[in-house]
Amino acid sequence: MYCLNIDGGIAMSDIAQFKVFCLERYKSEHQLKGNDAFRLFKEYGVLDYIGSFYDVLHTFGERYIVADIDEFIAARRVV
Repeated sequence: MYCLNIDGGIAMSDIAQFKVFCLERYKSEHQLKGNDAFRLFKEYGVLDYIGSFYDVLHTFGERYIVADIDEFIAARRVV
């Protein structure tokens, strides 16, 4: 999840940064504490989902992404 910068420093990969962005937006939208949002993401595999569909998801806006995560979680709650 980390990569080396040109100057030799360590930085998060684009996918890792996007996962953090999605978590923060979801947390903010649902007025959750960070640990509660992270627990949901881990419980329902949201972080893996975001990583798998990064190429598509990162092209959409914040509202769409949060709504998509809501649908993803809801679909897993039913199963």
